[in-house]
Amino acid sequence: MPHRELQRLQEVHRYLKLKISKESELQEIAEFAAQICGTPIALITLIDHDTQYVKFRVGTDLAETTRTDAFCSHVITQDEVLIVPNTGLDSRFSNNPLRKGKTDIQFYAGAPLKTQDGMNLGSLCVIDHQARQLTDVQVNMLTILAKQVIHILEFDLSLQILKDQYLETKKNEITLRSVFESSGSCHMLLDLDLNMLFFNKTVYDVMLDTYKKELVVGNSIMEIIDTDFRDEFLSNINRALAGESITRESSLRHEGKVYFWRFNYFPAYNSAHEIIGVSYNATDVTDIKTAEAQTIEHEQMLKAIAFMQAHEIRKPVSSILGLMNLIKLDPELAAKEEIMMMDLAVAELDASIKKIVSSASAS
Repeated sequence: MPHRELQRLQEVHRYLKLKISKESELQEIAEFAAQICGTPIALITLIDHDTQYVKFRVGTDLAETTRTDAFCSHVITQDEVLIVPNTGLDSRFSNNPLRKGKTDIQFYAGAPLKTQDGMNLGSLCVIDHQARQLTDVQVNMLTILAKQVIHILEFDLSLQILKDQYLETKKNEITLRSVFESSGSCHMLLDLDLNMLFFNKTVYDVMLDTYKKELVVGNSIMEIIDTDFRDEFLSNINRALAGESITRESSLRHEGKVYFWRFNYFPAYNSAHEIIGVSYNATDVTDIKTAEAQTIEHEQMLKAIAFMQAHEIRKPVSSILGLMNLIKLDPELAAKEEIMMMDLAVAELDASIKKIVSSASAS
């Protein structure tokens, strides 16, 4: 199948799935086409790879046909109005089953429904049970009405695309917002003038509960920055606006209590990779810092205890070592196996204690 036809079929399927908002207007166009051309039947059709779908109709209850039998399948292969004054005299249609029965197509004229991309989706056609001709005015009006049909369809499709994009964007926004709102960190987006474009619930609650300051979208963040933190804040903000990503930890004092915070300043970009502001994040790490300090203090206490214990244990060991030295002066006692084993054990214990003392001192 040619690539162009594949593209056309994709477009047709998009329109077949489209929920049309202006059905009454399209129905009126079909009725108007029949009136202008003086025919009992008028159709607005879409054609896919094997079926002709009659979307709007006048003077018939025909809902669909095979593409093989569809007169309109010939219309979509050209850009002009197809006129068949007498279908019985045209070799393309003389044996067509739609020439007989209820449809009884003896005259046919169809204008292609051409999109802005040049795809012929189907046609606006008029049908008569008698052979006849159309005037130039009627042909021109049929062409104009066909363009109006495609304008309405394309308008509805554009609206549907915008709606889908909006819903997708809204879905992403909700997902992103849920992530931010469930975060224990403070998140804020600032514009180039340092006005607050967005902030999550955490930062709002922190500022309200701890600092008694209420955040308002559109207000300047400088209204809530403490004086003693302002210089550091502006310095990091300006670096972020210059394209640098910064992470800093600072201690802030409030009502006699010290809070430790980890601050992140990231440049915020638009789709053209232009800096449009700063993503400012802050995490309260007071508990972490407190735990770290307690851990260090605990380690120091353990080292002190180990040092003291080592010295206390070393006292009796020193006494034993002194006695062992005296025993060694007596050749008879020194040669006994028990004395030799005790000497070895005391030496090993003394070496272990020295190692503990050395390690505690080094730490």
